[in-house]
Amino acid sequence: MVKSTELVWAIIAIIIAISFFLQRYKAFKVIGPSVLCVFTGIFLGNVGVMPHMHEVYGTIITYAVPLSLAMFMLNIDLKEITKLSKEPLTAIALAVISVCTVAFGASFLFHKSIPNLYRYTGMFIGTYTGGSNNLSAVGIGLGATPSEFATANAADYIAGMPVLIFFFLLPSIILKSKLARKILPYSLTEEELHSEESGELFGDKNWSVTDLSMLFGIALVLMSFSQYVASFAPKDTESITKILTITTVSLLLGQFKNIQNIKGNTEVGIYISSFFLVVIGFLVDIKQFLSSVPLIAVYCAIILGGSTIIYVILCRFFKIKREYMIVAFVAAITDGSTAAIIAATNKWKSLIQLSIILGTIGGLVGNYAGIAIASVVKQLTIGG
Repeated sequence: MVKSTELVWAIIAIIIAISFFLQRYKAFKVIGPSVLCVFTGIFLGNVGVMPHMHEVYGTIITYAVPLSLAMFMLNIDLKEITKLSKEPLTAIALAVISVCTVAFGASFLFHKSIPNLYRYTGMFIGTYTGGSNNLSAVGIGLGATPSEFATANAADYIAGMPVLIFFFLLPSIILKSKLARKILPYSLTEEELHSEESGELFGDKNWSVTDLSMLFGIALVLMSFSQYVASFAPKDTESITKILTITTVSLLLGQFKNIQNIKGNTEVGIYISSFFLVVIGFLVDIKQFLSSVPLIAVYCAIILGGSTIIYVILCRFFKIKREYMIVAFVAAITDGSTAAIIAATNKWKSLIQLSIILGTIGGLVGNYAGIAIASVVKQLTIGG
């Protein structure tokens, strides 16, 4: 078993490098680098290669999430969001509302059976409104333990994969099924779907050392500032204050033109957050997982299944075009990159960049929604 600090860092970096390298191939591109990082971590942690606990993991958990969060938030241009048409904005709003409603309601079914349920509620709302990075940020804000992080991520992948596969297959199901087209009759025209071109995801990018140094400099200053602000908050809300401060201040800074001109925010943020995802994989003990995660997985499955049904019904009621419906929900429950992959796979060229924007909207809303609703659940259930 690996014990050397230097070797632990090296193995984590190699796992991430391989996960991104494999994005060149179609089969692995569908899976995405985040899933590859987590599952590789789970495998190596449970065959005895990597330890379930190591001092390096604590360092990564402490710094990777807030650092990547700052970079993601710096990438959000509110002016671009205001230019979006009403329909995709309505679709992402319906996705957030569906997830929050079901998660809040289902929490009252499980609060006596699952300790600290409010933390799981917040993390699941975070991840299903803006992706796995939100799960990490909300979890840190709520004081989740490494074991709770591992359990939440494991439950997410157990319950989330079938739903994600369903939305990957939905476009072809609609094409082949008259019933599906009758249930979801509204669609974009071929001309609307092919009106724009978009660059390749995880492809070659033109960055400079200046871009990277600016990104890290600003993100680290934001981390320090948020820690300073959090020091004035009550002890039990210090983590929440830190995460919300990073989110808010980064968002405000991201509206300045000079900040917007910095390249690589999203890609570097994904790279840094991948360190955290590999560590989460290492933390998952399959034996303990099999005894503790089933109930959490059921709660997670109810959130996903219930919100999917409600979301589709609401989209049908509001006459949302099915292409917007698909990319918006995938952007919410996974991230904008995965939604863009679905758009690219189906040759919806005009929706690729839109998918990324919808993902950033979900990422922005998710931190606030996850922490706010988790706090309400905590009060109503006396801490789960």
